[in-house]
This record gives sequence, structure tokens and C-alpha cells, in this order.
Amino acid sequence: MKKEYDFSRGKRGPVLSTAGKTRITIYLDDVIVEKFKAESERTGKGYQTLINEALGKHVGNAERPVTAAQVRSIVREELTLAR
Repeated sequence: MKKEYDFSRGKRGPVLSTAGKTRITIYLDDVIVEKFKAESERTGKGYQTLINEALGKHVGNAERPVTAAQVRSIVREELTLAR
């Protein structure tokens, strides 16, 4: 560990971009937060991300996963175009 660090070229500000997101304060039941935190431990995703995904599904904004049939169709189309 150095005795002294040079922060003269350091920049302040958020590390992650917040484009498309809004910071809010919300009160949730302890039981709900505990369940999402347990799921977070199991899946490795952040509990706030899981809450956001659950809310997205509830309002119909969730992305649908690509099916195997769709992948095959896309690959066939790309292979046809590449010839």
C-alpha cells in the first residue's frame, strides 16, 4: 500500500449510468424484501433488479426470452444472407 495517492486527475460522479432509470424511495413489507433478498442469494442477481423485473412482468413490460425455434430461424436467415 502506498503512503500517498494522487487524486489530482480523479473525477467525481456516478460510476454507473442512470439513463432510463429514476431513483425513488419506496416502503415495502419486510417479508417482501426478505423474499427478494433470499432469491437474490440463490440467483446471484441483485434484489432490486429482481423487484424491478417482477414489477415489469406485472405491468407487461418484461422481455420475452428468445425461443429455440426463433434462434434457428434467425440463424437460417443469416446463413442465407451470407451466401
